[in-house]
Amino acid sequence: MSDAPSISVIIPARDARATLGDTLRGLAEQACAERFEVIVVDDGSRDGTAELARSCTRVDHVVRLAGEGPARARNAGAARAASPELAFLDADCLPAPGWLAAGHAALRSAELVLGETRPRIDQPPGPFDRTLTVVGCSPLFESANLFVRRELFERLGGFESWLGPRDGKELGEDVWFGWRAQRSGALISACAPALAYHAVHARGAAGFVAERSRLRFFPALVRRVPELREAFLHRRRFLNPRTASFDAAAAGLALAGLLRRREPALAALAALATVPYLRLLAADAREAEGARKLAVRSAADVVGFAALVAGSARHRTLVL
Repeated sequence: MSDAPSISVIIPARDARATLGDTLRGLAEQACAERFEVIVVDDGSRDGTAELARSCTRVDHVVRLAGEGPARARNAGAARAASPELAFLDADCLPAPGWLAAGHAALRSAELVLGETRPRIDQPPGPFDRTLTVVGCSPLFESANLFVRRELFERLGGFESWLGPRDGKELGEDVWFGWRAQRSGALISACAPALAYHAVHARGAAGFVAERSRLRFFPALVRRVPELREAFLHRRRFLNPRTASFDAAAAGLALAGLLRRREPALAALAALATVPYLRLLAADAREAEGARKLAVRSAADVVGFAALVAGSARHRTLVL
């Protein structure tokens, strides 16, 4: 009887010592009858992530890379894995006790399974903090909590590192992997019981606004995966309803300014395009610390708009 694992859990990690301990404790508490292995891929950490992983008896292998990004880190973990099924779990996710058993079972009838991801219930997020929620078959195929049969993984060639800065914060490798699977005809499903809780990372107002600059990469995603226009974008052209309302307000104000002297009635009509966005701002103002949130979110909207315009021009694909 073979003692090879039935499924391999692969954890890409970079400077993740603060959260990895909880992830590994969650894996040690898995209610899974099948034998599984845990592989931590330390991608150039400087905070003792690899040392923490090696000290955990539940970790079977630690793979070291030199800061090559999450796509290559996941691929390196898959190359080290000894099982026919792969479970990718981020180093800031706490798996529920039934996470692995549920994902493993879901792979009996699917080739790619998206687990459910929600913010940790013991870490309520603040207005500008960063976390992750994934429910159902997300068109972005977030790899924080993802199960895949090895045969499909190898047939697709694993994750591709193709977009974004090479500083561990690249974008799009999971979106592109998922849509290549979709295009290949792979059986894809979502599994709510395969639940993991994502850490809530503290982020101030400046970080919240600065993060919007990364929207410049989104037009490149849409150019490579045009299916996102129907599956993810709002009305095929807008990132979401908020960006659509901001764009309408900006266009309305610009047109009203041009018409103000010659056609005041038309200028007033054009100014009505600002109403949906003003309603969003009013909702921001009604929240706790309303004035501050309104200012910060407005600044983030401006930065996001500029980033999307720049990305659209660079990649010749309109996303606003």
